[in-house]
Amino acid sequence: MGSLEDSNKNKVIIHDLLPLVAVYSDGTIDRPNECSTVPPQEEDPKTGVSSKDIVFSKDPYLTARLYLPKLTQSNEKLPILVYYYGGAFSFESAFSDIHHSYCNRIASQAKVVIASIEHRNAPEHYLPTAYNDCWAGLCWVATHATQNPTNSDPWITNHGDFNRVFIGGDSSGGNLVHNVAMRAGVEALPGGVKLFGAYLNHAYFWGSKPIGKEPVIGFEETLQSRIWKFAYPSAPGGLDNPMLNPLAPGAPSLATLGCSRMLVTVAGNDQYLFNEREKRYYEAVKQSGWKGEVELFEEKGEIHVYYMYDSESEQAKRIFKLLVDFLKQ
Repeated sequence: MGSLEDSNKNKVIIHDLLPLVAVYSDGTIDRPNECSTVPPQEEDPKTGVSSKDIVFSKDPYLTARLYLPKLTQSNEKLPILVYYYGGAFSFESAFSDIHHSYCNRIASQAKVVIASIEHRNAPEHYLPTAYNDCWAGLCWVATHATQNPTNSDPWITNHGDFNRVFIGGDSSGGNLVHNVAMRAGVEALPGGVKLFGAYLNHAYFWGSKPIGKEPVIGFEETLQSRIWKFAYPSAPGGLDNPMLNPLAPGAPSLATLGCSRMLVTVAGNDQYLFNEREKRYYEAVKQSGWKGEVELFEEKGEIHVYYMYDSESEQAKRIFKLLVDFLKQ
């Protein structure tokens, strides 16, 4: 019988998305950059925000973390933000410490109720699972506007303003926001709820052909390309699937986006080179005939989701103020 050392020698990487994810021949998965998860808090000492974890669907089993800021009145109604975390569809969690801190801050400063949706990740659950989980989370929130909400929660029932429902997300979460907003344009939400606003921070968009500063040689083997092929191996159209490339030939018209306001933010020095596609997306939304209002913000000297890792920098404070103002509109 071979030793442990011998067995480790036979353990080879079959999917290499390092430093994000690696899958080995024995089925084990390594996510070296994944942040630690943290429990909810009765009251966050820094912001005063309360949080709790809930199960909103038993089949499939789906969970979320809810956030409620300090109230000035017991019957106070607040905007609702349904939040989608980023992590290349394959790592991180709604319960990760960086996303928990981020939601505490947004809930406190913008005075919003947040439902941070825990979607299932690849490769255990390939796309479109995460898209469906995020849509299910928004639908669950919207059921609170009906007479018979599903697995109702008092924070949303008592304090949610269903005329001011937002969705927001970062990186792959921004991609999720776009796709949920597109679905909301063609599929009714429970209770007749309409999305008021959507924000996309540093959204992961890509395509089959390089644009701007994207590498021409080896384009198919870039991390950006491999993430999609790893997370959605059966995607119709591959890298030009409209869920990844909203500007692909034959993609649905952006005029059908199911919200009234949109904010697109860009990092000028995004090391993943998403910024050119994000700016083209913004221009395409503006020119699509969509009836809403869209705003673009670029932080020229910063990298991808910089505000997640240094939330007290002047640049981070600037984007947080932008998000807070957007949610208060």
